[in-house]
Amino acid sequence: MNDSDQGPGGSARSKRKDARRNQQTLLDAAAAVFVTSGVEAPVRDIAAAAGVGMGTIYRHFPTRADLVIAVYRHQVDACAEAGPALLATSSTPHAALGRWVDLFVDFLVTKHGLAAAMQGDSTGFETLHAYFLERLLPVCTQLLEAAVAAGEIHSDLDAYQLMRGIGNLCIGAESDARYDVRRLVALLVAGLRQPC
Repeated sequence: MNDSDQGPGGSARSKRKDARRNQQTLLDAAAAVFVTSGVEAPVRDIAAAAGVGMGTIYRHFPTRADLVIAVYRHQVDACAEAGPALLATSSTPHAALGRWVDLFVDFLVTKHGLAAAMQGDSTGFETLHAYFLERLLPVCTQLLEAAVAAGEIHSDLDAYQLMRGIGNLCIGAESDARYDVRRLVALLVAGLRQPC
C-alpha cells in the first residue's frame, strides 16, 4: 500500500512526516554550523549545510533566537536519547560515558551563544536551563552509575558536578582556536577511572 492508497489523511500524514524530517535535518545542520562558527553564523551557511533555501529556514524559524532555541532543545533531546543507546552499544560503560561527553561538549559550545541570541529574555533562558537539567542529569547519572557498578570509575562524583566541570572547561572554547576543550575534557573523563 502506498501513500496514494491511504486516502486524503495518508497524504497529510506523509507531508507532516516529511516536514518533521526536514526540520530535523535543518536543526542538525544549524547545530553543526553553530559548533564550528557560533550562533551568529550567517543563515546562508546554515541553509547551505541543510540543503535548503533561506526562505525555508525563516518559514520554520522567523528569528535567530527561535532557531537557536530550537537547536538548543533539539541537542538536549539528542543528548538525552543518546545516553541509553551508547550504554547499550559501547564496549564498556566508561566508553559510553566518554562518547556521551563528546556529544555534551558539542552541545555546550553551541549553548554558550544562547544568552546573547535571546537578548535578555531571562525567563526564557531559565526555562531552557530547567529543561536541560531535567533531561540530562538523569542520563549522566545513569552513565556514571553504570561505570561505578562496573568498577571503572570513582563513586564519589555526581552527575551535576561532572556536567558543571565540563561546562566550565567549555567556556571560551568557541572564541579561542588555540584552546582545545576536547583534549581537556578527555583528560577529565580519563581521570575518573579507578586505579588498576
